[in-house]
Amino acid sequence: MIRFLEPVWLLALLPVIAIAGLYLWRQFRRRTYAMKFTNVDLLRTLAPKGLGWRRHAAAGAFLLSLVALGTAMARPSVDTEEPLERATVMLAIDVSLSMEADDVAPNRIEAAQEAAKAFVSELPPTYNLGLVSFAKSANVLVPPTKDRSAVLAGIAGLTLAESTATGEAVFTSLDAIRTVPADGASGAPPARIVLLSDGFRTSGRSVEDASAAAVAANVPVSTIAFGTDNGMVDIRGQLQRVPVDRKALQEMAETTKGFFYEAASVSELKQVYEDMGSSIGRRVEAREVTQWYAGVALLFGLIAAALSLLWTSRLP
Repeated sequence: MIRFLEPVWLLALLPVIAIAGLYLWRQFRRRTYAMKFTNVDLLRTLAPKGLGWRRHAAAGAFLLSLVALGTAMARPSVDTEEPLERATVMLAIDVSLSMEADDVAPNRIEAAQEAAKAFVSELPPTYNLGLVSFAKSANVLVPPTKDRSAVLAGIAGLTLAESTATGEAVFTSLDAIRTVPADGASGAPPARIVLLSDGFRTSGRSVEDASAAAVAANVPVSTIAFGTDNGMVDIRGQLQRVPVDRKALQEMAETTKGFFYEAASVSELKQVYEDMGSSIGRRVEAREVTQWYAGVALLFGLIAAALSLLWTSRLP
């Protein structure tokens, strides 16, 4: 559909309409004057066979070129829809002290960081990606963005702290997903949460409540368990066993229709986003097509000139 960015310039068509009206009036006057000759034979002698309808063709083409030029001044445009990718992934990484255990080489937290970096590099660049870290509480380090460098920097700068708020990580990730702009699309963006942890919750809301919230938001949570049952970590000078809570992580993944993994690898992590649908929001933008009208005006102007030269040896 054509619309005009500066419709006030359509007033430029008024002089064109006036010229067209004047032309029609002159043609009518000429015909009325000709009918005053009662001697038809004499009229034919004085006015031999002329151009007939052809004499109006050049004038019509000239007037059309003026109409196109006048319309072009109003900056005609057409509405175009620009697709925008809204699919969103939130990486939630456990930074509790138990992630320092070295039962996964070189240790749990470094393995989680490396897996996360590999995941970031493999994720399609059109997806939004955000980063959440969690220990006693959960924090959004990077809100959903297409800027991969910000996420990689956030992953590299992770530091460990006490406690594990697994449920809070999911709630915080869901809050971040809600900040993704609609961009003309209806409903929430398709989203996934990828949670890297060694399991046992010791702080914040329960894993069950978090799973229920993710189901309500239609956001699957894929979990990656790091570590073994023999993991040990030095906390305040004492060695403590830090086994992985596979059961809780697996139940969260199954409840929310996500994936559960016990080892981090690029091939496994790919499955998290390979099944991911994308929501194309569409923003309507005006694309100016003034050049179309200028081109039409030029075409009709050339036609008018050619016809006039061909039939009258004059320019209109």
